[in-house]
Amino acid sequence: MMEINQFYQSKKVVITGGLGFIGSNLAIRLVELGANVTLVDSMIPDYGGNLFNIEPIKDRVKINFSDVREPYSLEYLIKNQDYLFNLAGQVSHIDSMIDPLTDLDINTKAQVFILEACRKFNPAIRVIFASTRQLYGKPQYLPVDERHPLYPTDVNGINNMAGEAYHTLYHNIYDLNTVSLRLTNTYGPRQLLKHDRQGFIGVFIRQIIQGEKIRIFGDGQQIRDMNYVDDVVEALLRAGAKQECFGQVYNLGGSEPINLLNLVKLLIELNGSGEYEVIPFPPEKKRIDIGDYYGDYRKFWQMTGWQPKISLCEGFAKILAYYKENLSLYLS
Repeated sequence: MMEINQFYQSKKVVITGGLGFIGSNLAIRLVELGANVTLVDSMIPDYGGNLFNIEPIKDRVKINFSDVREPYSLEYLIKNQDYLFNLAGQVSHIDSMIDPLTDLDINTKAQVFILEACRKFNPAIRVIFASTRQLYGKPQYLPVDERHPLYPTDVNGINNMAGEAYHTLYHNIYDLNTVSLRLTNTYGPRQLLKHDRQGFIGVFIRQIIQGEKIRIFGDGQQIRDMNYVDDVVEALLRAGAKQECFGQVYNLGGSEPINLLNLVKLLIELNGSGEYEVIPFPPEKKRIDIGDYYGDYRKFWQMTGWQPKISLCEGFAKILAYYKENLSLYLS
């Protein structure tokens, strides 16, 4: 079992997308571990950046409001840093189909800006990249391991595939310390709820807390795996702390794959009330739906000892409690 509690003490860490969902939870954990943390975020309104996300540590981090598409600020920001957790991205699959060029700029072109800044100004930095299971597209077999063919179903998957490939290339050609984690459905406090274009979990949570009927697309039998955000943060930290991880790509994954109908029933049970309806897929969502998915994370477990600890029941109880107290701060 890896021990990371002392590893990040006094380390200089920059997090792109640091005011977003995963970035803010990672920042809180790193501050607890004694790291010196700089957060970089563009605060594009629909992407999830929220100053309230860092309320517990607002006086203990540095914040730089800048866009990863701006290469000159990146050069300054990565100098003298020990770690870069590269979490900035456009994550909406629907938005990527509506506006593919913006998705290309953020998820591919900006990744080259970031890697070039590291190569030129801080070649010793350790880069941990948040990739996505969306690279696999519709699974040919389950669980999906890292040998599965990459066949994205949307623009977002293609651009993330290129962004991830650049991280691996810069390791292979320039000896940059880069590692990529292919995240599955991450959920927990501080995720975006105010619109429906960043995945089903935030939508379900908002609907049940507001007393709306939860709308499930399709037949509700689509299987997904999920990771509570604290488990994802632990995975990111472990990937950065182990030298043998660099140059590699790893899946994350949940230990309790569940279909969406049963997930909604669990939410209603935890909430104490709620209703749902199963409705046809909107055409724009049906075209890019991947069917069933759950990942095989054994490669990462064998390297680092990581495995998810938070059960679905515990994790969704925590997220419901968080948003019942703070919902208004995530809707404006």
